[in-house]
Amino acid sequence: LFTTQNAIALVTLTALEIVLGIDNIIVIAVVTARLPKEQQAKARQIGLLLAMGMRVLLLLAIAWIMKLEATLFAIDLPFFAHEFSGKDLILVGGGLFLIFKATKEIHAKVEGPTHAQTAPKAATFTSALVQILILDLVFSLDSVITAVGMAKSIVVMIIAVVASIGVMMVFAGRISAFVERHPTVKVLALAFLILIGVLLTAEGIGQHVGRGYIYFAMAFSLIVELINMRVRAKHTPPAAAG
Repeated sequence: LFTTQNAIALVTLTALEIVLGIDNIIVIAVVTARLPKEQQAKARQIGLLLAMGMRVLLLLAIAWIMKLEATLFAIDLPFFAHEFSGKDLILVGGGLFLIFKATKEIHAKVEGPTHAQTAPKAATFTSALVQILILDLVFSLDSVITAVGMAKSIVVMIIAVVASIGVMMVFAGRISAFVERHPTVKVLALAFLILIGVLLTAEGIGQHVGRGYIYFAMAFSLIVELINMRVRAKHTPPAAAG
């Protein structure tokens, strides 16, 4: 652990895990947004703890993760050919779930709440945790494969994962509150989830899409929206702003 190579790997991997974790924070913010205010912070913390536990367990089961690369079945059609592994199925399933969830949330945001929207608090809280757990599996797989590719020491990998989740737990509430205060940012965040879902689905069917393109599009859109927010605030009369 106390070598220059491991120290560099730890710092680099922790930074990458935090960047990858931004997707996870957005997902948790969206999923917990419909919970009662007093339950949102608890759901976020539990969700991130589940993410940390899942990533550590997956790191300790590296041999199993590597078996996910083995081909389970193949599809060979004139217009599509791909050998599917366990990892591919998880990516496709998680990506489609993200697209469905984000689209449903955008519809609810635009069309407004319906009479069937409310549900018992316990069921809603449990449902949110189940959704977070399912999506944590997808993001954890991505995170763990990144860790395995960057570091050789399992201790370095675990420390990086724990440190990154700690940073996410500190800022998750602020990010969630900011998204909730600004409806347009929430719609933008949901659009980001659709992009991420498409990315995961594409990777699952063997179509590689550079993550840099996705993150650039997300960053550009966010910068434009922040400028719009600043312009709107500047031109809003004080009485209306209050």
